[in-house]
Amino acid sequence: MTKTIILELFQPFAQYRNPFTFFYGQSYPLPPKSTIIGMLQNITNNYYDVSFFDLQVSIHGGFESLFWNYQNLIKSSPNDIKLMNYKGKVKLWNQKRPLYNKGIKSQRSPVSQQELFNGHLFIFIKGKENIIENIRNALEKPTKIPYLGRSEDIFFLKNLYHEENISCNVSSVKNNIWLNQPSYMKLNNKSKDLKFPIKGSDFSVYSIPTKVLFKNNDRIIKNKLELRDSTRRFTEFETVIHTGLNQNLYLENEVKVEKYKINDERNLIFKIPQDYGWL
Repeated sequence: MTKTIILELFQPFAQYRNPFTFFYGQSYPLPPKSTIIGMLQNITNNYYDVSFFDLQVSIHGGFESLFWNYQNLIKSSPNDIKLMNYKGKVKLWNQKRPLYNKGIKSQRSPVSQQELFNGHLFIFIKGKENIIENIRNALEKPTKIPYLGRSEDIFFLKNLYHEENISCNVSSVKNNIWLNQPSYMKLNNKSKDLKFPIKGSDFSVYSIPTKVLFKNNDRIIKNKLELRDSTRRFTEFETVIHTGLNQNLYLENEVKVEKYKINDERNLIFKIPQDYGWL
Protein backbone atom coordinates (compact mmCIF):
# COMPACT_ATOMS: atom_id res chain seq x y z
CA MET A 1 0.00 0.00 0.00
CA THR A 2 1.25 3.51 -0.89
CA LYS A 3 0.99 6.43 1.55
CA THR A 4 1.82 10.14 1.35
CA ILE A 5 3.05 12.51 4.05
CA ILE A 6 3.98 16.20 3.93
CA LEU A 7 6.77 17.68 6.04
CA GLU A 8 6.55 21.40 6.78
CA LEU A 9 10.03 22.59 7.78
CA PHE A 10 11.72 25.78 8.84
CA GLN A 11 15.46 25.82 8.09
CA PRO A 12 17.38 28.86 9.42
CA PHE A 13 20.28 28.41 6.98
CA ALA A 14 21.43 25.92 4.35
CA GLN A 15 23.87 25.25 1.52
CA TYR A 16 22.90 22.57 -1.00
CA ARG A 17 26.14 22.46 -2.95
CA ASN A 18 25.89 22.31 -6.73
CA PRO A 19 28.79 19.97 -7.72
CA PHE A 20 28.98 21.50 -11.20
CA THR A 21 30.36 24.78 -9.82
CA PHE A 22 34.13 24.80 -9.26
CA PHE A 23 35.45 28.34 -8.71
CA TYR A 24 32.61 29.19 -6.32
CA GLY A 25 30.12 27.19 -4.29
CA GLN A 26 26.68 27.71 -5.75
CA SER A 27 23.74 26.35 -3.79
CA TYR A 28 20.72 24.72 -5.38
CA PRO A 29 17.63 26.85 -4.59
CA LEU A 30 15.86 23.86 -3.00
CA PRO A 31 17.22 20.61 -1.58
CA PRO A 32 17.67 17.93 -4.27
CA LYS A 33 16.10 14.50 -3.85
CA SER A 34 19.36 12.79 -2.83
CA THR A 35 19.78 15.29 0.05
CA ILE A 36 16.26 14.62 1.29
CA ILE A 37 16.73 10.83 1.05
CA GLY A 38 20.02 11.13 2.96
CA MET A 39 18.21 13.05 5.70
CA LEU A 40 15.51 10.36 5.91
CA GLN A 41 18.08 7.54 6.03
CA ASN A 42 19.92 9.37 8.80
CA ILE A 43 16.89 10.21 10.96
CA THR A 44 15.63 6.60 10.74
CA ASN A 45 19.11 5.06 11.22
CA ASN A 46 18.79 3.28 7.87
CA TYR A 47 22.11 4.41 6.41
CA TYR A 48 22.76 3.26 2.82
CA ASP A 49 19.32 1.59 2.58
CA VAL A 50 18.71 1.73 -1.19
CA SER A 51 14.96 1.09 -0.80
CA PHE A 52 14.61 4.74 0.31
CA PHE A 53 15.44 5.85 -3.24
CA ASP A 54 12.17 4.23 -4.38
CA LEU A 55 10.34 6.98 -2.52
CA GLN A 56 8.82 9.73 -4.65
CA VAL A 57 9.61 13.26 -3.51
CA SER A 58 8.15 16.65 -4.44
CA ILE A 59 9.73 19.81 -3.00
CA HIS A 60 7.97 23.17 -2.59
CA GLY A 61 8.86 26.46 -0.90
CA GLY A 62 11.93 28.63 -0.73
CA PHE A 63 14.27 30.86 1.26
CA GLU A 64 13.86 34.50 2.22
CA SER A 65 17.39 35.60 1.32
CA LEU A 66 20.90 34.55 0.30
CA PHE A 67 24.40 35.95 0.47
CA TRP A 68 27.92 34.97 -0.51
CA ASN A 69 30.19 33.71 2.26
CA TYR A 70 33.99 33.75 1.77
CA GLN A 71 35.54 30.58 3.26
CA ASN A 72 38.84 28.70 3.31
CA LEU A 73 38.11 25.12 2.29
CA ILE A 74 40.41 22.09 2.42
CA LYS A 75 41.71 20.92 -0.95
CA SER A 76 41.56 17.13 -1.25
CA SER A 77 39.62 14.16 -2.45
CA PRO A 78 38.04 11.80 0.13
CA ASN A 79 40.68 9.15 -0.56
CA ASP A 80 43.50 11.61 0.25
CA ILE A 81 42.52 11.94 3.93
CA LYS A 82 43.97 9.26 6.22
CA LEU A 83 44.77 8.67 9.89
CA MET A 84 48.52 8.93 10.58
CA ASN A 85 50.80 8.91 13.64
CA TYR A 86 52.38 12.37 13.92
CA LYS A 87 54.70 13.21 16.86
CA GLY A 88 53.12 10.54 19.01
CA LYS A 89 49.54 11.55 18.20
CA VAL A 90 47.05 10.09 15.73
CA LYS A 91 46.00 12.85 13.33
CA LEU A 92 44.08 13.23 10.11
CA TRP A 93 46.55 13.53 7.21
CA ASN A 94 46.09 15.19 3.84
CA GLN A 95 48.54 16.12 1.04
CA LYS A 96 51.45 14.78 3.14
CA ARG A 97 50.61 17.21 5.95
CA PRO A 98 48.38 17.23 9.05
CA LEU A 99 44.82 18.22 8.26
CA TYR A 100 44.63 20.30 11.45
CA ASN A 101 47.76 21.57 13.16
CA LYS A 102 49.15 24.63 14.97
CA GLY A 103 52.03 24.90 12.51
CA ILE A 104 52.28 23.47 9.01
CA LYS A 105 49.01 21.99 7.79
CA SER A 106 47.40 20.91 4.53
CA GLN A 107 46.42 23.52 1.99
CA ARG A 108 43.22 25.57 2.12
CA SER A 109 41.75 27.56 -0.74
CA PRO A 110 39.55 30.67 -0.44
CA VAL A 111 36.16 30.01 -2.04
CA SER A 112 32.95 32.05 -2.21
CA GLN A 113 29.96 29.99 -1.08
CA GLN A 114 26.31 30.81 -1.57
CA GLU A 115 24.33 30.57 1.68
CA LEU A 116 20.52 30.42 1.97
CA PHE A 117 18.63 31.86 4.93
CA ASN A 118 15.18 31.38 6.49
CA GLY A 119 13.81 28.50 4.46
CA HIS A 120 10.12 27.58 4.51
CA LEU A 121 9.79 24.16 2.88
CA PHE A 122 7.02 21.66 2.19
CA ILE A 123 8.38 18.22 1.30
CA PHE A 124 5.94 15.65 -0.09
CA ILE A 125 7.01 12.02 0.34
CA LYS A 126 5.14 9.12 -1.27
CA GLY A 127 6.03 5.44 -0.93
CA LYS A 128 5.42 2.08 0.69
CA GLU A 129 3.45 2.22 3.93
CA ASN A 130 6.13 0.56 6.10
CA ILE A 131 8.84 3.04 5.05
CA ILE A 132 6.51 6.04 5.39
CA GLU A 133 5.48 4.94 8.91
CA ASN A 134 9.14 4.46 9.86
CA ILE A 135 9.89 8.01 8.68
CA ARG A 136 6.86 9.43 10.45
CA ASN A 137 7.78 7.80 13.78
CA ALA A 138 11.41 8.92 13.52
CA LEU A 139 10.45 12.54 12.81
CA GLU A 140 7.78 12.71 15.52
CA LYS A 141 10.14 11.22 18.13
CA PRO A 142 13.68 12.00 16.87
CA THR A 143 16.67 10.43 18.62
CA LYS A 144 19.11 12.92 17.06
CA ILE A 145 19.19 16.50 15.84
CA PRO A 146 17.68 16.54 12.32
CA TYR A 147 19.55 18.30 9.53
CA LEU A 148 19.10 18.71 5.79
CA GLY A 149 22.31 19.14 3.80
CA ARG A 150 25.43 19.81 5.84
CA SER A 151 25.53 18.58 9.43
CA GLU A 152 25.19 22.18 10.64
CA ASP A 153 22.09 22.80 8.48
CA ILE A 154 19.54 21.88 11.13
CA PHE A 155 15.81 22.19 10.56
CA PHE A 156 12.72 22.49 12.72
CA LEU A 157 9.71 20.31 11.91
CA LYS A 158 6.71 22.66 12.16
CA ASN A 159 4.07 20.16 11.02
CA LEU A 160 3.84 16.61 9.74
CA TYR A 161 0.71 16.04 7.69
CA HIS A 162 -0.52 12.56 6.84
CA GLU A 163 -3.54 11.29 4.95
CA GLU A 164 -5.95 12.23 7.75
CA ASN A 165 -4.96 15.91 7.23
CA ILE A 166 -4.66 15.90 3.42
CA SER A 167 -7.20 15.81 0.61
CA CYS A 168 -6.14 15.09 -2.97
CA ASN A 169 -7.86 15.01 -6.33
CA VAL A 170 -6.51 14.44 -9.83
CA SER A 171 -7.70 16.39 -12.86
CA SER A 172 -6.65 17.00 -16.46
CA VAL A 173 -5.37 20.52 -17.18
CA LYS A 174 -5.19 21.88 -20.73
CA ASN A 175 -4.02 25.50 -20.67
CA ASN A 176 -1.98 26.45 -17.62
CA ILE A 177 -0.99 25.46 -14.08
CA TRP A 178 -0.77 28.12 -11.38
CA LEU A 179 1.85 27.25 -8.73
CA ASN A 180 1.77 29.15 -5.43
CA GLN A 181 5.19 27.96 -4.26
CA PRO A 182 8.54 27.51 -6.09
CA SER A 183 9.21 23.88 -6.97
CA TYR A 184 11.28 21.50 -9.10
CA MET A 185 9.73 20.08 -12.28
CA LYS A 186 11.29 17.36 -14.44
CA LEU A 187 11.82 18.38 -18.04
CA ASN A 188 11.54 14.75 -19.12
CA ASN A 189 9.84 11.72 -17.66
CA LYS A 190 12.33 9.04 -18.68
CA SER A 191 10.25 6.07 -17.51
CA LYS A 192 7.28 7.11 -19.70
CA ASP A 193 9.35 8.78 -22.47
CA LEU A 194 7.46 12.05 -22.02
CA LYS A 195 8.59 15.66 -22.34
CA PHE A 196 7.03 18.31 -20.11
CA PRO A 197 4.82 20.24 -22.59
CA ILE A 198 5.41 23.75 -21.27
CA LYS A 199 5.61 26.91 -23.37
CA GLY A 200 8.53 29.29 -22.95
CA SER A 201 12.06 28.79 -21.70
CA ASP A 202 12.49 31.53 -19.09
CA PHE A 203 13.23 29.11 -16.25
CA SER A 204 16.38 28.30 -14.28
CA VAL A 205 17.51 24.79 -15.24
CA TYR A 206 19.52 22.56 -12.89
CA SER A 207 20.95 19.06 -12.96
CA ILE A 208 20.18 17.80 -9.46
CA PRO A 209 21.34 14.55 -7.81
CA THR A 210 18.49 12.12 -7.22
CA LYS A 211 20.30 8.92 -6.21
CA VAL A 212 23.68 8.26 -4.59
CA LEU A 213 25.14 4.76 -4.16
CA PHE A 214 28.42 3.70 -2.55
CA LYS A 215 30.02 0.58 -3.98
CA ASN A 216 32.93 -1.72 -3.25
CA ASN A 217 33.69 -2.98 -6.74
CA ASP A 218 30.16 -3.75 -8.03
CA ARG A 219 28.59 -4.43 -4.64
CA ILE A 220 26.50 -1.74 -2.91
CA ILE A 221 27.62 -1.23 0.68
CA LYS A 222 25.04 -1.64 3.46
CA ASN A 223 26.68 0.10 6.43
CA LYS A 224 29.52 2.44 7.39
CA LEU A 225 31.81 -0.44 8.40
CA GLU A 226 32.08 -1.40 4.74
CA LEU A 227 33.62 1.94 3.72
CA ARG A 228 37.12 1.49 2.26
CA ASP A 229 39.70 3.64 0.52
CA SER A 230 38.56 1.89 -2.65
CA THR A 231 34.83 2.64 -2.08
CA ARG A 232 33.38 4.61 -4.98
CA ARG A 233 30.41 6.94 -5.10
CA PHE A 234 27.93 6.72 -8.00
CA THR A 235 25.42 9.53 -8.52
CA GLU A 236 22.38 9.79 -10.79
CA PHE A 237 21.15 13.22 -11.92
CA GLU A 238 17.85 14.61 -13.17
CA THR A 239 17.39 17.76 -15.29
CA VAL A 240 14.76 20.01 -13.72
CA ILE A 241 13.41 23.52 -13.96
CA HIS A 242 13.03 25.67 -10.87
CA THR A 243 9.70 27.48 -10.95
CA GLY A 244 9.14 30.83 -9.27
CA LEU A 245 6.79 32.16 -6.62
CA ASN A 246 3.21 32.37 -7.98
CA GLN A 247 4.41 30.91 -11.27
CA ASN A 248 2.03 30.29 -14.17
CA LEU A 249 3.08 27.35 -16.37
CA TYR A 250 1.54 27.59 -19.84
CA LEU A 251 0.98 24.22 -21.51
CA GLU A 252 1.14 22.98 -25.08
CA ASN A 253 -0.67 19.75 -24.26
CA GLU A 254 -2.94 18.38 -21.57
CA VAL A 255 -1.35 17.02 -18.38
CA LYS A 256 -2.74 15.36 -15.27
CA VAL A 257 -2.29 17.36 -12.07
CA GLU A 258 -2.58 16.20 -8.47
CA LYS A 259 -4.11 18.95 -6.32
CA TYR A 260 -3.29 18.59 -2.62
CA LYS A 261 -5.05 20.58 0.08
CA ILE A 262 -3.85 20.68 3.69
CA ASN A 263 -6.93 20.64 5.89
CA ASP A 264 -6.13 23.21 8.54
CA GLU A 265 -6.98 26.87 9.11
CA ARG A 266 -4.67 27.96 6.26
CA ASN A 267 -6.15 25.63 3.60
CA LEU A 268 -2.86 25.53 1.70
CA ILE A 269 -3.04 24.17 -1.86
CA PHE A 270 -0.22 22.54 -3.84
CA LYS A 271 -0.40 21.38 -7.46
CA ILE A 272 1.91 18.61 -8.66
CA PRO A 273 1.94 17.61 -12.36
CA GLN A 274 1.62 13.85 -12.05
CA ASP A 275 4.36 12.86 -14.51
CA TYR A 276 6.76 15.76 -13.86
CA GLY A 277 6.42 17.08 -10.30
CA TRP A 278 7.58 13.91 -8.49
CA LEU A 279 11.30 13.08 -8.38
